[in-house]
Amino acid sequence: MAQPAIEITGGVDTHKDTHTAAVIDAAGRELGSRQFPTTPVGYRALLAWLRSFGTLVMVGIEGTGVYGTGLARLLAQEDVPMAEIDRPDRKSRRWQGKSDPVDAYAAARAALARRRTGVPKQRDGRVEALRSLRVARRSAVQHRADLVRRIKALVITAPDEVRTALRRLADKDLLAVCAGFRPDAGRMAEPSVAAKAALRSLARRHRDLTTEIAELDELIAPLVEQAAPDLLALNGVGHEVAGQLLVTAGQNPERLKSEAAFAMLCGVAPLPASSGRTHRHRLNRGGDRQANSALHRIVICRLRWDQRTKTYVERRTKEGMSKKEIMRCLKRYVARDVFHALTRQNTRATTPDQPLRAAA
Repeated sequence: MAQPAIEITGGVDTHKDTHTAAVIDAAGRELGSRQFPTTPVGYRALLAWLRSFGTLVMVGIEGTGVYGTGLARLLAQEDVPMAEIDRPDRKSRRWQGKSDPVDAYAAARAALARRRTGVPKQRDGRVEALRSLRVARRSAVQHRADLVRRIKALVITAPDEVRTALRRLADKDLLAVCAGFRPDAGRMAEPSVAAKAALRSLARRHRDLTTEIAELDELIAPLVEQAAPDLLALNGVGHEVAGQLLVTAGQNPERLKSEAAFAMLCGVAPLPASSGRTHRHRLNRGGDRQANSALHRIVICRLRWDQRTKTYVERRTKEGMSKKEIMRCLKRYVARDVFHALTRQNTRATTPDQPLRAAA
């Protein structure tokens, strides 16, 4: 009689050029490890190698959103259950050493025990396209802000005639004046002429980045409106904030088990810090800080325009809470609204012929 296939769990330690895979059985015994190139052919060879040991029930991958993205896409297409694995803790690494096979076996054991695991984001939908555009936009915004700082620093150190003419100007006027400079190329050895040439270069680069950001906004807005109209309907949520929250939750927000999990992901879930007779919570400094910033902007808008928020602040202030504490509470409440908007939209977009995928 044919022997029944054993159930096995795989683990993958991902790198830029190679992935190292390892296999364990249901009892945690090591069955083998092997290295594969990070190419479509290599991904398929890795999956075939894993399946050669038995029935593949789970694959734990370290870094599904970075080096493991390609492999995660293939496993999602093949309907292979996956788990996102946190990197091994430092204590474990100290006593068992560090190598690619060791990390791969550690990923497999974590997936088997469901320890410190999560469901990976889907990387093949509208939200992934939105993420790519937001990467370009965020870089342009940061560089544009840095240009303003550099222009002001250059004005401070410029010769007196240049500094006197520019130091009192507002940012908008300063950029316009600097972009209009026409320095004499034949006198570039003079510090004042060189300063004007540098200021003109920086100001025109700022203008080009502003145009680039506007073009990216035109591409991002339709994607956000199609992906999350319920989210945009919330008070204080615009395209920029909604785009960040969509990217944080991913194409498959159902991977988040509850609103508390989403709050923890955004770094707005208070952490217990009690001991003995002391019972308190402390600020959560973890999670996605960009998502935390997006929730903060929603709260700022509601503090100014939403009457319910104003009433809440007044009541909490009378109870003796500080403004920072009230803001933290409000961000936690906003996270609840955002989570329900995301999951409501995702549930409505899913039909019986397209069931939710637990791992992708």
